[in-house]
Amino acid sequence: MTTTHPPTLPSPEEIALQAGADIAAVRAPQADTLFAERALRLRELAAGHAMRDYLLLLALVSEAQHERARRYPQVRLPDAAQIDASAATGQPLLAATAWPREPLWRTELRALLAQVLQQLPGDSPARATVQAVIGLPDQALEQQADRLLAGITLGLDMAAAPLIAAGLQLYWAHLVAGTASAHPGLWRHLESRGTCPCCGSLPTSSIRRVGPGMKGQRYLHCTLCQTEWHMVQVMCTHCLGTQGIHYQALQALAAAAPTSERAAVEAETCDHCHHYLKLLHMEREPHADPVADDLATLTLDLLVSDAGFTRHGTNLLLLFGDAEAPPGER
Repeated sequence: MTTTHPPTLPSPEEIALQAGADIAAVRAPQADTLFAERALRLRELAAGHAMRDYLLLLALVSEAQHERARRYPQVRLPDAAQIDASAATGQPLLAATAWPREPLWRTELRALLAQVLQQLPGDSPARATVQAVIGLPDQALEQQADRLLAGITLGLDMAAAPLIAAGLQLYWAHLVAGTASAHPGLWRHLESRGTCPCCGSLPTSSIRRVGPGMKGQRYLHCTLCQTEWHMVQVMCTHCLGTQGIHYQALQALAAAAPTSERAAVEAETCDHCHHYLKLLHMEREPHADPVADDLATLTLDLLVSDAGFTRHGTNLLLLFGDAEAPPGER
């Protein structure tokens, strides 16, 4: 069962702090630490979890992403003409469905999966899928990537999709990080939006960050390029409405329970458009990861979906849908 509570408004002190804070509109991915931290969180969450084997598999994938990130080749960055065209049209500069992928993403994906294969136990049922993706011809791999990035599940190999996504995440994370470094301030001023300003992908979840320079500001986390972009509190990530927002969690707490006792992961639901997205609270769980904690709270998705809400967002490391091949490819 879920419990529902209305938004908790910030205190006057929090409002004053945020008013004087220099809030970064976009936080570019830190590929040198991001995947290692995710791997640790996945292993932590796997202990005693019903999805233990899958979470441990993704921990191996994240560790391999970290190793490849340390030696990733230089990627081609957007030129001035592409930057100007993006600014003129308002389209994401590094759009997932339009940016010309370099062949190196396939090379790095296969190297990543080769490392995963080395770490998998000999009797692991995942070995066959990993080997199959490594052996996919380039054209087939690109077709699967096209469907994955476009959100098309028809004809998508659901077992292979998370592994292919890992390679695409690694490529786009370096693409965005390199672009942000080469063009400081490129994404400095943004209005609230429900899709990634860098690649146009959906978020996996949102997270209230704490730590140096962070005072609980909310960021949406891109499922593809791992960018985070700022969005104000108590706003629907789908319709951008501010009315009818509620928060649902798995714990059965009394309505008057203090905020500190509430769940670290909640579903922010909107009565207007009937969409939701998970919200992670780092002040309640300092090690929360937007991808790992989303995977580990699948039960919350099921319960909120049963209540009539549709998810705004996706997690490329766990997809559902019809994998039947399109006509002509059977």
